[in-house]
Amino acid sequence: MKKLLIFTLSLLTLLGCNHPKEGTPKDQEKIYFLPPATSYNHIAIDSVKLFYREAGNKNNTTIVLLHGYPSTSHSYRNLIPMLASHYHVIAPDNLGSGYSTHLDPETTTYTFDLLASYTEKLINALKIDNYVLYMQDFGAPVGYRLMMHNPKRIEALIIQNANAYLDGLTPKRQEFFRTAQTDTSQEKHDFLFNLTSKDAIINKQYLFDLDSTNIHFQSPDAWTYDLAFLNSEKDREIQVQLFKDYNTNLIRYPKWQHMLKENQPKTLIAWGKKDLKFNYKGAEAYLRDLPNAKLHLLDAGHFAAEEKTRDIAKLILDFLASNKIN
Repeated sequence: MKKLLIFTLSLLTLLGCNHPKEGTPKDQEKIYFLPPATSYNHIAIDSVKLFYREAGNKNNTTIVLLHGYPSTSHSYRNLIPMLASHYHVIAPDNLGSGYSTHLDPETTTYTFDLLASYTEKLINALKIDNYVLYMQDFGAPVGYRLMMHNPKRIEALIIQNANAYLDGLTPKRQEFFRTAQTDTSQEKHDFLFNLTSKDAIINKQYLFDLDSTNIHFQSPDAWTYDLAFLNSEKDREIQVQLFKDYNTNLIRYPKWQHMLKENQPKTLIAWGKKDLKFNYKGAEAYLRDLPNAKLHLLDAGHFAAEEKTRDIAKLILDFLASNKIN
């Protein structure tokens, strides 16, 4: 019996059930490694309000996350906390998207110049001088316009299915963007408008390039959230106007490429290789002008940050740490 008692007391000690040491509160809290909280903010600029998510210590390097179509900053809801323990993170909603002001498309013509202008004003209003720039889809034409204004502000680039080369677009896709700009017929307008429908957002955007190996990592929250902000005809017309303006980006590709070659920013390319709209050749093309870029082709589609959030977060953290960006 004595041996059993000794064994029981020893086991309880090993399991951490021993009495607290003198001076230690019985209910002492355990230490957990939790990410910083994300805040949800509006800032007034000119006559509009721009929405942005923010997390992390402002004394750390800032990462600016630029979203694509038909998304908003919501697309980074899982990535933000993974980065914010180490960096200050900002994720804005474009003008006309999400919780940012939706100016009437009947009186305001939406262009990527306009989106970039307001994004730059937001960054300046938040007194962010230099930053790491993450771009996906529509985020590229916004981000490269920012970079063209002052490339020295960009401490590093993170490129995720964000085109700057025709290599990433099939001839059919290039023709789609060209005719969206040049064909002013009602028939073409109606075709573009239909691309903003519920069925198109779900099946021609989010599920378009998924298969049985990655479909379970695409949250239906993504398109449910996006569709809530494409509920009216005017909201959908905003996106149609951006479709019509997209060819201006293809025209500017050579200037962006020259800027990259001249400035040689530290660059991480994390690209969903199953993307059928912006194919992986667009990722490889960057290496022509940025031979030192780190290229990773992920087993994911266009919305790789939704499917492979942890993988992308680790790639970013490793990349920035290796370049002593903190």
